[in-house]
Amino acid sequence: MPLKQAARAFTATEIVTKLVKLEGWHLGGDGAAVVIEKTFRFADYAQTLLFVNAVAWLAQARNHHPELVVQFDRCVVRYSTHDVAGLSQADFDCAAAVDALPGAAGPTLP
Repeated sequence: MPLKQAARAFTATEIVTKLVKLEGWHLGGDGAAVVIEKTFRFADYAQTLLFVNAVAWLAQARNHHPELVVQFDRCVVRYSTHDVAGLSQADFDCAAAVDALPGAAGPTLP
C-alpha cells in the first residue's frame, strides 16, 4: 500500500542531517538501495521476540514496514521507503519510534 502522505526521497545532505539525530542508526544497503539500520541487542531469544513483536505492531499502526533480521540475542531493523526509492521522513519517524519502544535499549552487556 503506498504512503498516504506526500513523500519524497531525501537528498544526501538531508539524510546526514536527520541521521545524526538518531543514536546508533547508520546508513546501510547494497548500493542499489539505501537504508538506515540499527542493531538492537537483548539478553535472550524471548526478549528479542518481544521486541520484534512490538516493532511489528508499530509497523502495522504506521503502515511503514521495516526489514527485520532476527537472531538469538539481536534484531537488525532496516528502513527505506520503496515508494520513493530512497529514504523519506517516514523512515526517520519510524526509527525514532522504534528507539522509544520499551526494551529497545536492551540489556547492559559487557
